Amino acid sequence: MTQALWWYSVRASGLVAWALVTATVVWGLVLSSRTTRRPRPAWVLDLHRFLALLTWVFLAVHLVGLTFDAWVGFGPRELALPMASRYRPGAVAWGIVATYVLAAVHITSILMARLPRRLWHLIHLGSFVVFAFTTVHVLTAGTDSARLPTRVFAVASCALVVVLVVVRIAARVMAGRRTAGAPRAGHVPWPRAHDGAPARTLRPVDEAIGEVVSRGDRRDRTVARHGNHRRGVSRGTPR
Repeated sequence: MTQALWWYSVRASGLVAWALVTATVVWGLVLSSRTTRRPRPAWVLDLHRFLALLTWVFLAVHLVGLTFDAWVGFGPRELALPMASRYRPGAVAWGIVATYVLAAVHITSILMARLPRRLWHLIHLGSFVVFAFTTVHVLTAGTDSARLPTRVFAVASCALVVVLVVVRIAARVMAGRRTAGAPRAGHVPWPRAHDGAPARTLRPVDEAIGEVVSRGDRRDRTVARHGNHRRGVSRGTPR
């Protein structure tokens, strides 16, 4: 009875972790493919982080269940080293590598403020590796890989990720075209007196500030930005 409980725990936690990895990647693509500069609510980014953290919870249950399952006989060596297990070594290796890449992505996300933007983005692209390797691991090592719901979810999730990647690329191309048509940095367009249009002098600055605010903790940075603005006004405005 106890062994059966551990085996069911391993299977269930593995499937849930796979679903959470998929949800994290999908939600991240939705965030990065936005076509508007409107400020996002704080819960939007928090949900992405929460899904990633919840993935670790079910992954831990999955690993603990494997150590207590006497049938597969997994120990620390089999869980840490690819191709070290006697039970489907190739299939298990996909999951081990996915765990290491997931750890790198999560750690660098925590340290994002201290890392160069390009380095963080390059490592964060490993999320696609985690999704792909986890999918292969489930379909090759899992007991439920032959079941119809598992196969349907695998096909649907892969199709959804591919579609969202295409949408993200298209959004970046469109943003690049808009940027190319924008005034050059340092160029201040002179307002026309006859059309009554407001001057666009501060628009590039405002858009740049909005982009920085939307990428970080918006609440803290908004407070800091308004605080600096108020201090600057108070210094430059006669009392």
